[in-house]
Amino acid sequence: MRQVKRRSNLPVYIAAAVFALYALALPLYKLWHFLAAALVTAGAWLLADKLIKPKIEYVPEPEPAPVSYGPDADAVLAEAQKARSEMERLASSIPDGTVRAKIEKLAELSDSIAQDAVQDKSDIPRIQKFQSCFLPATIGLLNAYDRMSAPGVAGENTDKAKQSIARMLDTEIKAFQKQLDALYKNDALDVDADIRVMQQLLAREGLAEDDGLRELLRKASNDNK
Repeated sequence: MRQVKRRSNLPVYIAAAVFALYALALPLYKLWHFLAAALVTAGAWLLADKLIKPKIEYVPEPEPAPVSYGPDADAVLAEAQKARSEMERLASSIPDGTVRAKIEKLAELSDSIAQDAVQDKSDIPRIQKFQSCFLPATIGLLNAYDRMSAPGVAGENTDKAKQSIARMLDTEIKAFQKQLDALYKNDALDVDADIRVMQQLLAREGLAEDDGLRELLRKASNDNK
């Protein structure tokens, strides 16, 4: 917020009233008459302006103009922000603090990967490839965990599935870190290999049929070809 002083219009009205009264009371047919009237009117305005304090208002600071890094880089950043918003929404409803910390780490890594699009625009196609493969699968896992954490949803199978997803998040964190390192080293992203690892883990943990998670990864793999 910034402070703005709003001067009152009342001194203008007072000056106008003084001029009108002067014109009624004294003659105005010589030059010096008009000069005297002007001096009296100006004096009235100055005195009123000094006595009547300006009104203090607080207005919001103007928002800075959005910075653009080009349409492709902007799209990468927007996708990362969309994923972060969804991760934060899910994290806020998940009671397990350890899982929330993993979600925060994934969001942080996703942002860092997206920021590379600003630093090195030649990486943009690889980053888009990574985002299209991993972000939907990650959100799918988190949604599944969130549903299993809802009140009234409990049981041995549910608890086992949640533990499996929590372990999968560790695998995702490693995958995100590997992809980030590859970008900064200018190495090729091995997205296919990471997707295959995730598919195998989903099958091993009994999550392959949960909420279409296997389908998400299968589609990501096909899109990547």
